[in-house]
Amino acid sequence: MTNPSDDPVIRAIESAIDASPRSSDLRLHLAGLLIAAGRLQDARGQLEVVRAMEPMLPLLAELDSRVAELAAAASTPDPGKPTHVSAPPHSGTATDADGRAFAVIINNTDDVAEIAEVERPKITLADVGGLEQVKKRLNASFLLPMQNPELTKLYNKSLRGGLMIYGPPGCGKTFLARAIAGELGAAFITAGPADLFGSFIGESEKAIHALFEQARAAAPCVLFLDEIDGLGAKRSTMTHAPHLRNILAQLLTEMDGVDGNNEGVYLLAATNQPWDVDAALRRPGRLDRTLLVLPPDLAARVAIFGVHLRNRPLEDIDLEVLAQNSEGLSGADIMYVCELAAESAMMDSIETGTARSIRMGDFLDPLTTITPSTLPWLESAKTVVDYGTDDGTFADLRAYLKKMKRK
Repeated sequence: MTNPSDDPVIRAIESAIDASPRSSDLRLHLAGLLIAAGRLQDARGQLEVVRAMEPMLPLLAELDSRVAELAAAASTPDPGKPTHVSAPPHSGTATDADGRAFAVIINNTDDVAEIAEVERPKITLADVGGLEQVKKRLNASFLLPMQNPELTKLYNKSLRGGLMIYGPPGCGKTFLARAIAGELGAAFITAGPADLFGSFIGESEKAIHALFEQARAAAPCVLFLDEIDGLGAKRSTMTHAPHLRNILAQLLTEMDGVDGNNEGVYLLAATNQPWDVDAALRRPGRLDRTLLVLPPDLAARVAIFGVHLRNRPLEDIDLEVLAQNSEGLSGADIMYVCELAAESAMMDSIETGTARSIRMGDFLDPLTTITPSTLPWLESAKTVVDYGTDDGTFADLRAYLKKMKRK
């Protein structure tokens, strides 16, 4: 068995601390590694140093509690249970853009953990109403190269990299991701911060590694990371949450396929806040392509109304008219409009004692009183486009805002 004191990751972090002795981030990370290695006394020493420098750091209490819990468990062994020491997962180091070293989980001999459900979507892009420009961009930048590997090889076009889908909430980014998986005939796995964040240091990194291992085992597979800004926020926002840097480092390592084969794993990510995503996630070979999904166009709104009015009693409903009067509404807004129209017909039926169908008049009030939920997002996007730094990622967004006369 490898001696914990010989762990190359711990030695690397200790060397980094020798160079930057006042780095509380590094000392907290080292304390987490020492706890995992069973070196509780050494971990306590690191925590005491951090406490002297920054006594109010929230992670201190969490790590103190973990040390105390493990110390108590070690002091009261079960006499009827044989002693077993679990080998820690094989780990290595990664370096972020600031030159800091972070521990990353590279391999684990345990069985692949089930982090998320593996789906087999039946829908394809043909089931996505409207959005023809989105489909055209999607085919050119992502789908057609994946579906034509021989031509891709002929033109020496790389299949590495992934796609980041962004836009206002409620506009069908997740539905589009499922349609992409169906188009490719691939499995579909989706996960977000709520699925991956753990209570203790190191748990989130293990969960991210297990998620990618699950996707590799299910290949061909579309791995969809929802709310990617929560998993990979800009490092400049992590001053008071140093453990998030380790999560980002683990995510970057898995994307690069270190000690793992990502062949057949198609990476998609979605966010409502693309300007909050760390630039390292959008480098070549990672999420290097972007796709803007805006509020549904006329054809898409017709299709969305049709879906949400299906299997409901209708009378003289004109989907085209409804779509024309719902410009700016998201798919979620349209679903709510349909719910309110059905509610209006149902309440009238209860009052009169006679059931009736949903009519055009039932949509009058919802369509005139509901404010599009996309407006706050568009206002935020306008501020970013006008005053933020743009490397060309938001060219489509800029053109849309100009078209809508929001600039």
